[in-house]
Amino acid sequence: MKIAVFVSGRGSNLRAILEAQKKKKNYEVSVVVSDKFDCGAFEIAKGFSIQTFTIGTKEGCISYDELLKKFIEKEIELVVLAGFLKLLPVEFVNQFNFKIINIHPALLPSFGGKGMYGANVHKAVFESSAKVSGASVHFVDPNYDTGKIIAQKCVDISDVKSPEEIAERVLEIEHQILPFVIDKFAEGKIKIADGRVVICD
Repeated sequence: MKIAVFVSGRGSNLRAILEAQKKKKNYEVSVVVSDKFDCGAFEIAKGFSIQTFTIGTKEGCISYDELLKKFIEKEIELVVLAGFLKLLPVEFVNQFNFKIINIHPALLPSFGGKGMYGANVHKAVFESSAKVSGASVHFVDPNYDTGKIIAQKCVDISDVKSPEEIAERVLEIEHQILPFVIDKFAEGKIKIADGRVVICD
């Protein structure tokens, strides 16, 4: 299965996906896309000889329409948002209905929505005095963080002293759960039954 990974930051989740890819070998990251030219994840992609694109309207960028054509040419079957901070256009989402997933650094539907990303999420979790946090992988729809949840994993944060401690613990969970879900997609084990997402054995 060929996948495209969208990133905005340093790319730690991209690295986790690529490391898992070496072991499983049932999916391949064919393209990495970012909204930033200087995205740290691009350096990781180059190290794995993966083609990169920057999305946007500036010179040297590619439009979503052009990107869609590239994806069709490359036979992309799954789009993975791994720390991508922009809202995808509705038309693009519709072209990949139930074939775009996102990793969110909290237990949705809590602590999601516009502006809830990165440190903002962990600060909100810390200030709420929640005792557990975790990561959620969900389908992407035209809104922020409202698609059906595919998988979640919890981590105890009852003893943390700062949002940064929460971020560290949740990131470890992200690096486990996102490759796991991609692997299940590659095996054809992600199904929707009675309105719920099911991961088959």
